Amino acid sequence: MLRCVLAFAAAFLLALPATAQVQRNFPQTALRGAIVFGTAPEISVNGQLARLAPAARIRDGNNMAVMPSALYGGKFLVHYTVDTSGLVKDVWILTPEEAARKPWPTRPEEAEAWGFDPIAQVWVKP
Repeated sequence: MLRCVLAFAAAFLLALPATAQVQRNFPQTALRGAIVFGTAPEISVNGQLARLAPAARIRDGNNMAVMPSALYGGKFLVHYTVDTSGLVKDVWILTPEEAARKPWPTRPEEAEAWGFDPIAQVWVKP
């Protein structure tokens, strides 16, 4: 019985570092920006007024879904995507580790000109 408990404890302790290193994968179309949440669907992206898409998805640093009303008045560094209508579709609030990953494009022109490695989640300027 003691061997089973020790084996389970060892397996649990070995699994802890693996769970702490989960990396979110952002699409190549994701841009970095500062978002201020107003009364939904109104937001400000990099100081410019914008709107959330009707089916917008917002994820916090733990990758949990967040309602826009819970973020009212908050300013966050994020990665975001824009749909074909120009509405903000997906928002990921960045963790400090994700925010430290540089460079990351802030404009579509930069994303088109730079190279992206989707596995390593890094951008390379030409």
